Amino acid sequence: MDRCDQLAACSEEAGRVTRLFLTPPMHDVHERLRRWMVDVGMKVRIDPVGNIVGRRLASDSQTTDLQATDLQATRVLLIGSHLDTVPNAGKYDGILGVLVGLAVVEALATVSLPFAIDVIGFSEEEGVRYSQPYLGSRAVAGNFDFAWLDRCDAAGISMREAVASFGQDSSKIADAAYNAADVVGYIEAHIEQGPVLERAGLPVAAVTSIVGQSRLVVRFLGAAGHAGTTPMVPRRDALVGAAKWIQEVQQTGVRTEGLRATVGRIIALPNASNVIPDYVELSLDVRHESNSIRLAAIDGLLDAGCQIAKSDDLEFSVAHRSDSRSVAVSPRLESILCESIAASGVEPLRLASGAGHDAVVMGEQFPMAMLFVRHPGGTSHHPDERVDVEDVAVAIDVMVDFVKRLADQERVE
Repeated sequence: MDRCDQLAACSEEAGRVTRLFLTPPMHDVHERLRRWMVDVGMKVRIDPVGNIVGRRLASDSQTTDLQATDLQATRVLLIGSHLDTVPNAGKYDGILGVLVGLAVVEALATVSLPFAIDVIGFSEEEGVRYSQPYLGSRAVAGNFDFAWLDRCDAAGISMREAVASFGQDSSKIADAAYNAADVVGYIEAHIEQGPVLERAGLPVAAVTSIVGQSRLVVRFLGAAGHAGTTPMVPRRDALVGAAKWIQEVQQTGVRTEGLRATVGRIIALPNASNVIPDYVELSLDVRHESNSIRLAAIDGLLDAGCQIAKSDDLEFSVAHRSDSRSVAVSPRLESILCESIAASGVEPLRLASGAGHDAVVMGEQFPMAMLFVRHPGGTSHHPDERVDVEDVAVAIDVMVDFVKRLADQERVE
């Protein structure tokens, strides 16, 4: 918990936790993590996309120095989460998972293991600086799109330039990828970012899947006009059409069990109090554990947008769309994790994650599991983000037991 406080001080803004992809405070985080990793005997490297990787070597090779080629030299269990934050963030989203991984390695210092453990602090997950999430984990999973390097941030700095200024070579990002055949699995501990564990009175839970997510940007186009001289009928008010559609988004979410549908951002132009809006741009975020239900809901909402536009003499279009499928955890790893939760004296609750995590990307390439930690108040991406030290202790104990059980299975196999 003290280390969480220390890393929270590595920020772009005084008095706030703001740490975007490959900004100078990330160097400060790496400096501290490197010291802590070395202190427990780990070999440390920074990969070409800025992920920090600390390796606890397999028990029969503890004296080997970690070189770039050692990354794929043995079977390895990956434990990690992300080090970047949203602006004005809390202390625990992402960071807690990395530090729990480090605590697990420390607790296993004298335990023989048939595989190495890599604790990974991903350089980017939130998608804030370049409007593209999971940059760190996509590099590790081997599906980084090199076209992203041409993207520029708000200051006009390209991703390629940001990687270079951080001391890395973007042309070598492919070297960050692991061979899937060498990876025993990936496990991530993370605050729940929701109220289920608090309501259940439980400190931890096993994640069953990470819901699929679609993000869209849609536009309504109408005609501007003077607010005082243009008759109410027939107006082509883009904001009125958008308001009707927002209501449809809300109703769709309410009537579809398990669906989350949100309009979180609106741009209305000309944005003047005495002018009828002729342009409205809206974001749409839709999530569900079932890919088919999520996609059907989006189809219905897009059809509703077209119908509203037709009735109000507007134009409706989709400017951007990205989809990520629901990702199930490895049944084997989930089963082991539930055994470890039960061994700690806690009822093994299973629940789906409504938020995206690095585990989404990692689960597409490697066997994956997630452990949720109770999140009092359920407020995340905010300074009020909380976690109790007793729950963190349980999470560490569960993760240590998980690694031991996994090691026993690997020896038998």
